[in-house]
Amino acid sequence: MAQERYLQPQVESDLEHKMVFVAGPRQVGKTTLALSVPGASSGYLNWDVAEDRERILKRELPANPLWVFDEIHKYRSWRNYLKGLYDGRVAGQQILVTGSARLDLYRYSGDSLQGRYHMLRLHPLSAAELGLGSPEDLEQLLTLGGFPEPFFRGSEVEARRWSREYRNLLIREELASLERVQDLGNLELLVLRLPELVGSPLSINALREDLQLSHKTVESWARILERLYAVFRLPPFGAPGIRAVKKARKHYHFDWSLVPDPAARFENLVASHLLKWVHYRQDTEGLDLELRYFRDSEGREVDFVVVDRQTPVLMVESKLSDAKPDRSLRYLKLRFPDCPAWQVSATGRKDFLSPEGVRACPALTFLSTLV
Repeated sequence: MAQERYLQPQVESDLEHKMVFVAGPRQVGKTTLALSVPGASSGYLNWDVAEDRERILKRELPANPLWVFDEIHKYRSWRNYLKGLYDGRVAGQQILVTGSARLDLYRYSGDSLQGRYHMLRLHPLSAAELGLGSPEDLEQLLTLGGFPEPFFRGSEVEARRWSREYRNLLIREELASLERVQDLGNLELLVLRLPELVGSPLSINALREDLQLSHKTVESWARILERLYAVFRLPPFGAPGIRAVKKARKHYHFDWSLVPDPAARFENLVASHLLKWVHYRQDTEGLDLELRYFRDSEGREVDFVVVDRQTPVLMVESKLSDAKPDRSLRYLKLRFPDCPAWQVSATGRKDFLSPEGVRACPALTFLSTLV
């Protein structure tokens, strides 16, 4: 089933001005997106294809106004290569680059391509992108995950098989090309353990004891999994007058179908939808939004807080079914009365506004307002 991805209009617009880098998890649809751009198929080159690799190295590129380089980050000199192409290109020549975490990571190192490209991050499918309209549609997305292949196949069994194969591919192939990790067996144990811990602050010390490894090793592996777009971690939100925790971070998976507990899986789906929205607005509007969570020394906790330069602009609490607005969410709403506060339910039907201004509603009512 073909579907235009939400980033395609932005990709086409940005190509008129600079190179465009599209980063994101493996198999999230980056190549499909690139080939959906008009005229892209005639200028497509994949570093993993021997014939294309030879053409890239010899600079025998297609006579096409748009060049698409897929997986070129595996070439050691890819940055200087692209810089040379961009600086020496003829007027009107467009360049689109797709790849894995290396493209995203590159922004934080010495960037010789500064000012020559726009970075866009492609996320899994979401309720808004798919135009979901019923609780049954949301349940399917919750069960199958948001990666295109398992979602459009529509089979829970096939989705489980895909997730297992994806994990092996990520660890045995993608990780091997990005990082030097000797103990792949224990790293895989960490990957298997993490889905059970979604929804609570992640204790590196507890994982260290479970795996009988050093704190430094476990923290290093967690960072690697972030760079590979396997997981993402959220820091806590703190503000003057609030005794918030300062260090413990929560983690979530890009493939939320891995999470076994129903409530934690739904929380992960909401986290992924919010991160997609935050990244989209960062990449397309240049906003300084961040996704965080709230937890204070009194034990009050709100699942998600979106902040703009330390000021909360959105609060979201997730619940499996209809419930009264959470006391922690009401507390935080009273502290920041101008910030919209939502409590979203996976299976609930009620839609109302509490006296404190908390909107409680079915999940799709809120998720459909994102991207």
